[in-house]
Amino acid sequence: MTHDFESVRAELGLPPADQNDRFPDEVLAEAARIAAAGPPAGEDATSIPFVTVDPPGSTDLDQAVFLERVGDGFRVHYAIADLASTIPPGGPIDIEARLRGETIYLPDGRIPLHPPVLSEGALSLLPDQARGAALWTVDVDASGAVSNASVRRAVVRSTAQLDYDGVQASFDAGDPHPSVEPLADLGRIRRAYRIDHGALELALPEQEVVRDGDDWEVTMRRRTDLDGWNAEVSLLTGMGAAQLMLDAGIGFLRTLPPAEDQAVAAFLRAARALGVPVPDGATPSDVLAALDPELAASIALMTQATGLLRGAGYEAFDGAAPRQPLHAGVGGPYAHVTAPLRRLADRFGTEVCLAICERRDVAPWAREALPGLAEIMRSADQRAAKADRTCIDQAEVWELVDRVGDEFDAIVVSADRREAQVMLEAPPIVARCAGADLPEGEGIRVRLAEVDEVRRVVRFEVAGGTGTSPTA
Repeated sequence: MTHDFESVRAELGLPPADQNDRFPDEVLAEAARIAAAGPPAGEDATSIPFVTVDPPGSTDLDQAVFLERVGDGFRVHYAIADLASTIPPGGPIDIEARLRGETIYLPDGRIPLHPPVLSEGALSLLPDQARGAALWTVDVDASGAVSNASVRRAVVRSTAQLDYDGVQASFDAGDPHPSVEPLADLGRIRRAYRIDHGALELALPEQEVVRDGDDWEVTMRRRTDLDGWNAEVSLLTGMGAAQLMLDAGIGFLRTLPPAEDQAVAAFLRAARALGVPVPDGATPSDVLAALDPELAASIALMTQATGLLRGAGYEAFDGAAPRQPLHAGVGGPYAHVTAPLRRLADRFGTEVCLAICERRDVAPWAREALPGLAEIMRSADQRAAKADRTCIDQAEVWELVDRVGDEFDAIVVSADRREAQVMLEAPPIVARCAGADLPEGEGIRVRLAEVDEVRRVVRFEVAGGTGTSPTA
């Protein structure tokens, strides 16, 4: 039987898969006019040999990068698709984007923030095309600290569209593309710098739903070295943007408060209980950075660490910095500015930074939008997360519906006095398992006790034990 996600879409109020690109007529008309106009005028930076690095087949390309070594440090040239110079404030596209907030990704297609003629065409940093960009220049010294960050408008041209697997393979072979040759060294020192400043690095594998012939399966994607190095370029740009905003007294931050002392103590106790080394004076950041993500105990402890990452939000400010400007997961202040094709906040954050660097007032349309952005982004994040989780739950049910009573090898990733969360080794499914005080970080044998197709819930019990049925 071939399955689809139409019931998930209907339940969440999302359009059918064949209408992913549906937009109001006035939005499409404005998009067509923008696409026909071509790139805006600006500084000619087409001589910089930018490349893009994205998943295979991507067409909504927000970022292009060129890295160079400067003395014992680095210079990052980071071109970000420039939407603010082309999308009229208060026009149909702007109004529709504020309703959507961000692109929603489902296994059978994405529901884009902007019409594809723009996000996958005229504004995307596709190879060999002149494109308007917000061009960041970020200098990083030998310690990993950002010594300078600035942004300006320019016209750029990407010279190549690279993909994650290919770039990782090129580094493994010792022959990376010249435009990203410094990436591994830059990524390592920036990660070390952020960990020294308390960043909480989780390398948890991520569940994904992928097509398997005519159907779907749940897979587990483990983070590669390249994933981490590439993320560091975006993070250092966002951290540079946040500092510009804080210094100027206006902006829009992504925030996460530091964990409370009680939560930190509980995490360190959990680490010791799992047999993970905790040197004297070690912080959660130190402990997490030293983990081997291939070990079951590491996965269990990283799952525990999600309890340190609570309270994420957004903070708009104008005139005075917020009382709590930090993002504890990142290791400092942080702002979204690197994905404007897919996330609404980035267009406004970028415009604020451009105004700061150009020593002009922030445009009224951007300044007036800041107070309302937090609620827009919170709602959009919740919709996207719910869509992702519901699709995974649905695919898990499809995989297991005919296997009630079967036994599986699993890892206990968290447990309490009533039940546990377990991760099956194959298929890579995460679910609840009945049983008291199961051994965290250890392997057990579990039996599939129930599959509820209506509620998209699967439940396990310890093989050979009765357990206690958990409540939903």
